[in-house]
Amino acid sequence: MSLRAVTRARAIRLLVATGGGYVGYWQYGKYKEQKQEHQEIEILRPPNIANPWQVGLYKSIPTRLLSRAWGRLNQVELPTWMRKPVYNLYIWTFGVNMKEAAVEDLQHYRNLSEFFRRKLKPQARPVCGSHCVISPSDGKILHFGRVKNCEVEQVKGVTYSLETFLGPQTWCENLEISNSKTETFQDQLVTKEGNDLYHCVIYLAPGDYHCFHSPTDWRVSHRRHFPGSLMSVNPGVARWIKELFCHNERVVLAGEWIHGFFSLTAVGATNVGSIRIYFDSDLHTNSPRYMKGSYNDFSFVTNNNKEGITMRKGEHLGEFNLGSTIVLIFEAPKDFTFNLNSGQKIRSISHHLHRRYQLNHDDRHCRLLQR
Repeated sequence: MSLRAVTRARAIRLLVATGGGYVGYWQYGKYKEQKQEHQEIEILRPPNIANPWQVGLYKSIPTRLLSRAWGRLNQVELPTWMRKPVYNLYIWTFGVNMKEAAVEDLQHYRNLSEFFRRKLKPQARPVCGSHCVISPSDGKILHFGRVKNCEVEQVKGVTYSLETFLGPQTWCENLEISNSKTETFQDQLVTKEGNDLYHCVIYLAPGDYHCFHSPTDWRVSHRRHFPGSLMSVNPGVARWIKELFCHNERVVLAGEWIHGFFSLTAVGATNVGSIRIYFDSDLHTNSPRYMKGSYNDFSFVTNNNKEGITMRKGEHLGEFNLGSTIVLIFEAPKDFTFNLNSGQKIRSISHHLHRRYQLNHDDRHCRLLQR
């Protein structure tokens, strides 16, 4: 047997062992999460926040290295006979709906990476034409509402700093954003009188569709990449670690929509170091080395392109390597109201064009467009 064949066989065994362990770990975590949710139906318990040394201990785990290793394992080509058993185990564990996949034949996917990034049938997600905001992804609503006192809730009772999450407004020259030193960071983001700032946090589980789409018609002016940790972002950890999203690697896309400021942030997580933005070939996430607290800015507004990147509602925007989190922070009229529930599974979020704005969830009519 050649050295290449031996190496490949070892990689496959390692992939199976790692995948099996990960499946078991996920099933245990899922059981604990369901048990906790059941216990909190009647009693809303205050969150048990991790102290600094616990957070430091967690961050000392080499999750970035593990995520890169997981990414390489996902690239290992599986033998044809092995594909169906491996993928069926994943489908059973995470409840994947393969009927929506453009290619349902499991033997078509040469490795786990191709399976994770599978495309959907064009008719599986017709875009909702009667609403101007849709969900960027499949997932679970962790929290939503109006931003208050420059603090955003990642789950009920646990907040993070808006300014720490988005970073300083050194990018405001590309947007019509106030830079007055007398105003708070939150006030500076609101560009139009009578508007407020809102947010919505969507958690993508490993079994969810991993691509994400443009949630509205908007102009992307700026990208900010924060290298960082890759801690888990499942609801249990989000309830335990304050400012979890500010610790983790993330990519902030900022711009404007019809009502003013609009941003979409893709947050990395354990085994999700790879965040890809389709129109941004210069973006490289989960690098081996980075400086703590650093960030990288890139402007899409140039002398030749004054408008930046114009995105249409439902267009392909990017993808994760596995499950993760998307955070929308946007400006809208004060009578904008949500019609969602925390913990709700969604396939789309719709913003009505009537005077009283609402975010509604309707699987029958308002789904994402797959192109």
